[in-house]
Amino acid sequence: MSIMNIDEIKKYLPHRYPFLLVDRILEVVPGKSLTAIKNVTVNEPFFNGHFPEGAIMPGVLIIEALAQASGILLFKTDNSMPAADNWFFLGGIDNARFKRVVRPGDQLRLEIELLRSRRDLWKMKGIASVDGELACSAEILNMRGRLHA
Repeated sequence: MSIMNIDEIKKYLPHRYPFLLVDRILEVVPGKSLTAIKNVTVNEPFFNGHFPEGAIMPGVLIIEALAQASGILLFKTDNSMPAADNWFFLGGIDNARFKRVVRPGDQLRLEIELLRSRRDLWKMKGIASVDGELACSAEILNMRGRLHA
């Protein structure tokens, strides 16, 4: 059972196909954690070139899925909605590690934990797994900013 479906997720993220990488939110604990799902299908456009003989989800897109999930946690924590002067952007990635490939048909579980915050900067721990097996872990730095300069 999900607490946020794709229609609700679209209210919090500006991304759209083919770059919206969060399909469902399973749990949100504002100020603490979020758990989400990305269903990986063979129809993803990146599989045409990564790699035609053995499709693998690019690691940078796994990181992007974690970053998108972290943005939703921040809006829920802040009890706010996106606006021209209220967006969360990826500020950095530390200690990214990849342990398992992600293939078409996999369901990527995205777990985000808020580690600390200071003003408009937040540090999160992100874990992506498939069937309980670690695929990727990283620390994600988010920052608040304006959508347009």
